Amino acid sequence: MLFSKQIPEYESEITGFIKQLKAANPQLEQQQRAGRARLWDTAPIDLDERSRAAESRVMQKPYVYSSK
Repeated sequence: MLFSKQIPEYESEITGFIKQLKAANPQLEQQQRAGRARLWDTAPIDLDERSRAAESRVMQKPYVYSSK
């Protein structure tokens, strides 16, 4: 029994689709990288600023709908 990795000329439908999509839209990979950078690559956390924000936070009452 031969598997797909043993047949060098075999190409799955998904691989063919991705190659066709990239050929039709050459800047697709660049757009994907830009989208990833916008959503996931964030600036490093400033620990001093974070601790100041945590210290200055006003605690919420246990029951916010109370009239007292």
